[in-house]
Amino acid sequence: MSEQQERLVVAAAIVDDLTLPTRLLTARRSEPPELAGGWEFPGGKVEAGERPLDALHRELREELGVAVEVGGEITGPLDGRWPLGPGLTMRLWLAVVADGVPAPLEDHDELRWLGPGEWAAVPWLPADVAVVEALIARCPSARV
Repeated sequence: MSEQQERLVVAAAIVDDLTLPTRLLTARRSEPPELAGGWEFPGGKVEAGERPLDALHRELREELGVAVEVGGEITGPLDGRWPLGPGLTMRLWLAVVADGVPAPLEDHDELRWLGPGEWAAVPWLPADVAVVEALIARCPSARV
């Protein structure tokens, strides 16, 4: 049996401002059943031959119906990536909506803007908790 290749997931921390973000958009999973009801950053898997940022733009169009302006990457502990579970790691960028109004079109049943002091207030999926903590540390305006 061959060793399973790691899959890369890309996601966006969609905020209201790339310089001094105070609000963060989060999405509640509707599927698969083991993740349903948990909150996460919108995004998805990078397809074979696809560049990570191209995948991010595709996923956000499919899941939320928006185009975004991408800002800085929030780097994780695994060569810049965040661990998600067996065989999955994630890269995450700050982003702002450039076109469209976010709507839960695919894989989510609710979106919520979290204001200052609220970024940790939803039941995040376990793999995203450390990412939220890193975001809060990076964005002092979110703690007001």
